[in-house]
Amino acid sequence: MGFIEELRMQRWDDHRYYHHNRINQFLHLASSICFIVSYVWIFLDPVMAVLFGWVVAMLLRQIGHFFFEPKTYDEVNDATHDYKESVKVGYNLSRKLVLLSLWVIASATLYVEPSLFGVFDAAEQARGFLYNLSLVWLALAVGALVFRTIHLFFIMGVQSGLVWFCKILTDPFHDVMIYYKSPYYILKGEMYDDMSEWYDESLLAKQM
Repeated sequence: MGFIEELRMQRWDDHRYYHHNRINQFLHLASSICFIVSYVWIFLDPVMAVLFGWVVAMLLRQIGHFFFEPKTYDEVNDATHDYKESVKVGYNLSRKLVLLSLWVIASATLYVEPSLFGVFDAAEQARGFLYNLSLVWLALAVGALVFRTIHLFFIMGVQSGLVWFCKILTDPFHDVMIYYKSPYYILKGEMYDDMSEWYDESLLAKQM
């Protein structure tokens, strides 16, 4: 399987397994728009871009997964929630809990200990809490991406790790493409995607 084919497969599995709920899709749409804003904003104001990306974009995304996506048996894909968690290429709910816990702990630690146990000297501390917090959050985001990518090198292969890395960075653009109709479906009262249209291979190829 080539790089592009595996990228399509990872995106397809991510969509069909983890994005049944229309509210979750809508939150991913909103989150993706926020991430794209952050991608642009980082060249203008890196501090605010990182803070906005974590506080708004990241939380919107995870709220959809934790609170709206069903954890019951997946009739569409004939799969249990535990199975889907076990085959998740990236961060499943358990890994996300660890990541979000580290995010909270790192933030609280910096607030209590402005030097972060010697990481920031006096001059760096003088830049202010928000500036240094953005650096900590940026380091956490980069570290999470690099750690999981390298981990995938060993358990799935180098290509799979690089594909996942590419997928994560481009997910905001892809999610806007496939979830822009989610508000329309919600207004119609259609709260769950039965995935029927996505099993049309010609449409799948177009969307991917």
